[in-house]
Amino acid sequence: MGQLRQSWIPIKALIIKEILAVWRDKKSRITLIVPPLIQLLILTHAATLDVNNISIGLYNEDTGWYSHELIQRIKGSPYFKHVYDYKDSHKIREGIDEQKAIVALHMQSDFSRHIAEGNSATVQVILDGRKSNASQIVLGYLNLIFQTFSRDMLKLQGVDILEKINIEFRAFFNPNIEYIYYTVPSLVAILSMVLALTVTAMSVSRERENGTFDQLLVSPSQPWQILVGKMVPAMVISIGESTLLMIAALLLFKVPFEGSLILLYLSMIVFLFSIVGVGLFISALSKTQQQSILGSFVFMTPTMLLSGFATPIENMPLWLQPWTNLIPIKHFFVIIRGIFLKDMSTLEVLKYSWPMALIAIFTLSIAGWMFKKRLE
Repeated sequence: MGQLRQSWIPIKALIIKEILAVWRDKKSRITLIVPPLIQLLILTHAATLDVNNISIGLYNEDTGWYSHELIQRIKGSPYFKHVYDYKDSHKIREGIDEQKAIVALHMQSDFSRHIAEGNSATVQVILDGRKSNASQIVLGYLNLIFQTFSRDMLKLQGVDILEKINIEFRAFFNPNIEYIYYTVPSLVAILSMVLALTVTAMSVSRERENGTFDQLLVSPSQPWQILVGKMVPAMVISIGESTLLMIAALLLFKVPFEGSLILLYLSMIVFLFSIVGVGLFISALSKTQQQSILGSFVFMTPTMLLSGFATPIENMPLWLQPWTNLIPIKHFFVIIRGIFLKDMSTLEVLKYSWPMALIAIFTLSIAGWMFKKRLE
């Protein structure tokens, strides 16, 4: 017991030194508090896959009532804000080429006649393939309008629609499909990761630049004590910042919180341990803070691409999908969204926490080995 207490004394001194080094620096204080809040406010509205305020071009060669009715329905849709009426087919290519419109419709001169005769009529839909994801969503909006139009025209002509399907729409955990409910918890996880990685990645390189790292080399502290002394302050700062971001999520963005706060913090600690291990590994390799920042960027870029935040993992190649399990934030995304929106059970949290625990053990072990190698 006494030996453990003696081991704790240098660790405690290192923890206090690290926290004071960050907190006494005015620039560091501002960097830790202000940018994450600004990023949360901006990215919440910017990082969305919703497609609204769509610009559409219309070239109608038909003068009949049916084409006019379809056009009015498109103009009245809440999705389409800017509607351009073209008088020439060449204007369609020009409008899409200049990105004035993401989609254009071309109706032939016999459109209304075909519908009046009870036949099918063709509408040519031209999409901007440079915006493939948005174009597919826009096509879905148009298909819904076309289907409703076809059904209403058949009823107008006295055609009984038998075996029609009545769709009752319902969404679990997010009844109104509010995209902000997906974005805000995800951004809390992302910004927490960025902060933990940055603080730890720059800890040793900052010591080297300030000339205080040599004091650690001659101190009686063991490598594992220095490792813990560098790790704990980053954990404390990251958890405090995450708490601030969650308060903003609840008060500013009104994101519901249905689950257990204890489970969220326990899983967050495991997640941050895995990130801190990566940060300490980068810090041990870097000689300057600039190298630390570059190393953090090298880690974060593939992490965000493979995490499932921007694109579904199911859409990735089959050979790549298993590798995403090595990304800690992928598992934490599931946990934080589940606890926020659906009261995730303890067993489910454990299911996604143990991979992060394995990653944390691995990254911290590598970081400890690097520290021991550097100090020796």
